[in-house]
Amino acid sequence: MTPSINAVGFTLEPKQSEMIESKLKRIAYADDLIVDLLMKIKQDKAYVFDTTVNFKWGTQAHVSGEDFDFGAALNKMMDVLDNKIKKEKDKVQEK
Repeated sequence: MTPSINAVGFTLEPKQSEMIESKLKRIAYADDLIVDLLMKIKQDKAYVFDTTVNFKWGTQAHVSGEDFDFGAALNKMMDVLDNKIKKEKDKVQEK
């Protein structure tokens, strides 16, 4: 899996980058299923995480999370992403 993290409208602090890296370990079980992970983080009034995951079998999943707190927005997005990956993995294993 190749993660690509892009901050729009602000600069990621090292602490925030470390937080993202540690949260991405949560989906490490799917490393062999994911081609790349494109994460765009926008900060307006709140932090918005827009993430697109490209799977090896050609499917694409898009998830997002939004909150005024960076960590909370990241957690919301990771929860949805984790569920989405598990569903895709189950679909493929059924076939």
